[in-house]
Amino acid sequence: MNNKPIGIFDSGVGGLTVAKEVVRNLPNEEIIYFGDNGRNPYGVRTTEEIIYFCEQITRFLISHDVKAIIIACNTATIAALDELVEQFDVPIFGVVRPGVSAVIETTKNKRVGLIATESSVKSGSYQRLIKEKDGEIEVFGQACPLLVNIAEECLYETRISYEASKYYLEDLINKGIDTLVLGCTHFPLHRKNIEEVVGERINIVDPAFKTVEGLCEFLEKNNMKRESGIEVHHKIYVSGKTEKFKNLADDVLNGDYNVEKINIEEY
Repeated sequence: MNNKPIGIFDSGVGGLTVAKEVVRNLPNEEIIYFGDNGRNPYGVRTTEEIIYFCEQITRFLISHDVKAIIIACNTATIAALDELVEQFDVPIFGVVRPGVSAVIETTKNKRVGLIATESSVKSGSYQRLIKEKDGEIEVFGQACPLLVNIAEECLYETRISYEASKYYLEDLINKGIDTLVLGCTHFPLHRKNIEEVVGERINIVDPAFKTVEGLCEFLEKNNMKRESGIEVHHKIYVSGKTEKFKNLADDVLNGDYNVEKINIEEY
């Protein structure tokens, strides 16, 4: 048994969708969440900037004695996962490879749409990793920066979300995809509108499911699960404003959470 918390971080609110899966699948585990909303979006940052930010956040989470860390951000996973694994002596999980595995299992016609940040699409990481697994799969990428901003403003259940989703997805639908990857953890917040736009014919892949599945297997294999019966107190920290973040955290995680602003530059 290991009663230490699990660290999760994202450029903002998107990683709450991953935290939700952790809470659902590992209800006895405690979470330390950090949202870098004071410096987002990451999708327009350079790789060097993102790595620097991720190093700071990892040090912050380690200061809370976490037993494992999930980089709940596709952009940060692509840019910084390898660097962090090399630098820090704590198990670190990303969301990209689990998403790739889910794509391979899901697509039938081997035509896959990827919506992500500009940085993630340009990196070609998803496309490359999918091709390594199955060279016949064709991946069509679409950067959707507005969907990140809409989520951060807590407008993901509005008509604005629907219209933005329709604008970004129209070309992918016309390409005959049968699978759509939500390649940014902000995008599951828009899922209802995305489903309405793409219809039932297109399967949606949310890498959060596979990521948490992998974490569950790791904790089980290494006897690192938290004891049952101990009270759980999740902690949420941000680098920017707290009010909107709290509203969204309460909504996504179905609770009443204290959100504390910290100076991440101290780490």
